[in-house]
Amino acid sequence: MFLSMSARLSLTPLFLSFQCVLAMRLQLFGTKGEAQFLPRIHRQSRGKTAIALAPSFLSCQHKKRLANTIHSRTGIITGCVTRMVAEKRELEDVAAKDETDLAANNPDSVHLKRKITLFNGVAIIVGTIVGSGIFVSPAGVYQATHSAGGSLLVWLGSGLFSMLGALCYAELGTTITRSGGDYAYILEAFGPLPAFLRLWCALLVIRPTTQAIVALTFAQYAAKPFFTTCSPPENAVRLLAAACLCLLTAVNCLSVRWAMRVQSVFTTGKLVALVAIIIAGLIHLFSGHTEYLEKPFEGKYDATSITLAFYSGLFAFGGWNYLNFVTDELQNPYKNLPRAIWIAMPIVTLVYVLANLAYLAVVSPDEMLSSPAVAVTFGNKLFGPLAWTVPVFVALSTFGGVNGILFTSGRLFLAGAKEQQLPAFFSFIHYQRSTPVPSLLFTCGMSLVMLMSADIFALINYFSFILWATVGACVLGMLIMRRTRPELPRPIRLPLWLPVLFLCACTLLVIVPAYNQPIDSAIGVLITLTGVPVYYICIVGQSKFPFLEKWTDKLTRLIQTWLEVLSPDENPQPTH
Repeated sequence: MFLSMSARLSLTPLFLSFQCVLAMRLQLFGTKGEAQFLPRIHRQSRGKTAIALAPSFLSCQHKKRLANTIHSRTGIITGCVTRMVAEKRELEDVAAKDETDLAANNPDSVHLKRKITLFNGVAIIVGTIVGSGIFVSPAGVYQATHSAGGSLLVWLGSGLFSMLGALCYAELGTTITRSGGDYAYILEAFGPLPAFLRLWCALLVIRPTTQAIVALTFAQYAAKPFFTTCSPPENAVRLLAAACLCLLTAVNCLSVRWAMRVQSVFTTGKLVALVAIIIAGLIHLFSGHTEYLEKPFEGKYDATSITLAFYSGLFAFGGWNYLNFVTDELQNPYKNLPRAIWIAMPIVTLVYVLANLAYLAVVSPDEMLSSPAVAVTFGNKLFGPLAWTVPVFVALSTFGGVNGILFTSGRLFLAGAKEQQLPAFFSFIHYQRSTPVPSLLFTCGMSLVMLMSADIFALINYFSFILWATVGACVLGMLIMRRTRPELPRPIRLPLWLPVLFLCACTLLVIVPAYNQPIDSAIGVLITLTGVPVYYICIVGQSKFPFLEKWTDKLTRLIQTWLEVLSPDENPQPTH
């Protein structure tokens, strides 16, 4: 009251500057609720709303003049605040990365180490996709289309569709960087119950059955050179498949590096085999043998035929999302996950299209439709005395596929245990080798049980549409989290129409088999829903059943003693 009007006006910008600095202080160091004060100051410092912040002793005219006077000054202050906030967040990211690196380099800590390089990541994607499908599925695609050109278009379309899905998962994997793949994304987007149902299906049926089927395929083709005039004995095939599973489980339990070396070596081997098939087929084609490709686009193009053709093609591309299950062990996942996808998916698509062109140039339509394995027929016609190498190539390809599935399955169950949706021992890690031994042994044991089932292929048919429903749910969750969780980091953000297009295609892939095979689909849904009472009894209501907790504790201590494993939160005691 003792100051002149000019003095009061000179002090008012200082007053407002103090409020802006206070807002900056709250934004940089305050809570989330306090940080909302800054945008309010920023908005109210421009135009007529700045009058509301002026001291009450000013007249209306002076308040209006003040609003115009401080407009530029407030903009400068707000710009400084914005830059400081950005720098603070950058420092927080660096600090978090440093903490991760310190944990990774601490020899006394028990956790999964980041040992998967970019090359290993590419090997996981390529090695898991290129299994038996490219050697067997061409017959299914051709049977649906009866057209050489149509088959090639289906293979190209399947590759592009898988690439689109992989890009959606690249955004998901760089937004939610923990391991677990589909499970982690559904948990983040839809909550614990849907995530547990996904985990329940994978635990009981999907992962063990897939591993057993690929191991059986390996055993079938590995034994074929020794039984040239007849089929290998069924019991011998199952024993060889069991040996494959046990050997690869032992490798994965002993060392992550050795598991990655196996993956890289066999991925390279299967690509070399496919390149040999491509070169031989193209030489045959360019030598003038075009009789099977003279009318390339004559065939069936109705909706049912095209859908069935895409199902066979997409089966051969299965595994494009497996690297997302091991992001905790991937070096620099923000960069290497999308890089691995960009490298692996075009390679697989190009190799698949060229390999099918080679098949179509050498194998007649009748042979294509009657052959159980097109690659073997191709080798018998073109490789002469070296035809025995093709079954060996198929066996090596599936051997690497089993390794990739085993590696990622162990990490999936570990992720479920970390979220307390599986017994704690699933998350335990060997105190020296940093491998999830209990999870790997469990998935191997379940696969061995599946080998004894006579209807193992029927089991996987029950869940074919559930797999696509899971993928669609993950992409839907990604779109939902863009609105509900805008604060999450998104180094990769796809244009909206790409995930929407992929989601529509996933919906079609769910509806078609449910319509064509309603009984199988209903069985798959019922098996999935058996996880609901398990969830409410063993997870939500575990405290109401103390005997469950007591039994789990005893089993946990026993597993720790036998397998020399610890929880990731524990540190090994020094031995003297």
